[in-house]
Amino acid sequence: MKKNILLLFIFLSNTMFAQEQKQTNFTLQEAIDFAIQNNYKAINASRDIEMAKQKKWETTASGLPQITGGLDYNRNFVFQQQGISGNAFNPSLPPDAVSTIAFGTKNSMIARATLSQLIFDGSYIVALQASKTYLKYFENSKVKTTNDVREMVTNYYGNVLLAKENNAILNRNKATLEKNLFEAQQTFNNGLIEEETVEQLQITLASVNNNLSNITRLEDISTKMLKITMGLEINDPIVLTQNLDDLVKDNMSLEAFDQNFNVTNNIDYLLADNFKEQRRLEYKLQKAAYLPSLAANVNLGYNAFSNEFTFANKDQKWNYFSFLGVSLNVPIFKSFGTRAKIQQAKLAYANAQTQLTEAEQMLKLQFETAKSDYEFSIEEYATSKSNLKLAEKIEGKQQIKFKEGISTSFEFTEAQRQLYTAQQNFLQSMINVINKKTALDKVVNKQ
Repeated sequence: MKKNILLLFIFLSNTMFAQEQKQTNFTLQEAIDFAIQNNYKAINASRDIEMAKQKKWETTASGLPQITGGLDYNRNFVFQQQGISGNAFNPSLPPDAVSTIAFGTKNSMIARATLSQLIFDGSYIVALQASKTYLKYFENSKVKTTNDVREMVTNYYGNVLLAKENNAILNRNKATLEKNLFEAQQTFNNGLIEEETVEQLQITLASVNNNLSNITRLEDISTKMLKITMGLEINDPIVLTQNLDDLVKDNMSLEAFDQNFNVTNNIDYLLADNFKEQRRLEYKLQKAAYLPSLAANVNLGYNAFSNEFTFANKDQKWNYFSFLGVSLNVPIFKSFGTRAKIQQAKLAYANAQTQLTEAEQMLKLQFETAKSDYEFSIEEYATSKSNLKLAEKIEGKQQIKFKEGISTSFEFTEAQRQLYTAQQNFLQSMINVINKKTALDKVVNKQ
């Protein structure tokens, strides 16, 4: 029995420990999904939506019934005198005499409650509409943030893979160069080649070593940038489970060449439309200043009076009161100030409409540009792949000729440099395919 309990405890402990472990292995899509939930800007964008919802409710609540309560206490140290004309309270005075008299008690208290309700206010109606637009703006901003995060994760994920692939290629080049240098050194020691040949190989090897050190640092920086973008700590372990070939295949989509662009799906267009709607409502709000407003309130309560503080006594008399109040405010003349504000808001609205039209045209151009860049990246990838094969073939032939003594060290070195350049161009073309496809997806708002 004790053994079973111990095994159960170990199982539960291991399960809880496994649940607490952070995910470390990521495909590109898994990295994107993780970042959308954990990226710092994405988290704040979600909070902005929640704040906008609360702001919308705040605006709505301002037009709903409001109840307030209060308790007022007054203590009269010296009564205020009231003036009285005539001699009604003192017949001995002349008929046109002025005398004074004090009214009230030493202590008074009022317990009251007020129910108020806005019946009509044009500004309130516009504010309700504006609160919906306000919320929609932050919802669209969240989508834009998500798109930005998706693009950044893709770029950084690709950069890490590029650095890893570059690192592997440079290490292979280094190994080949070290072997060639060793053989050349031995041949030189035997007096069969000139020292310049050895020096040329040493220069090339030093250049490769420098590039290798730089790429190693870039890989570390790119990995940390990816972690930050995903919302991980920079020291958290991470393993990328895809390679550049996988990502290129995933992003070689022929559908991208045939897709139609609907500008109204673009998030930047939607944000510009949000801005235009805000300006329209501001214009409408200024015009609402000409409308009357109507409100009502119901007041009820109790008051009590005493020359001593007896309000807590059972026999203290409390007097009930209640009344209804209605308030109608009608704007009549404001020295044309309201008219000036309306004209300003109207012009601002016209500007926003123009900006939306401009944004629409610019986005159409942006789509054409992104599509062209993507098409070129695919063409560039095919060319770079072909050039790499040719460069490998040329370098192989030159290496054989160099070893057989029918090719100079300069020709061999040039072939090597050409190969290294072709390798870099090919890797960069792979990254370009991935990044340009991501940029095109972002324009069309592909999720």
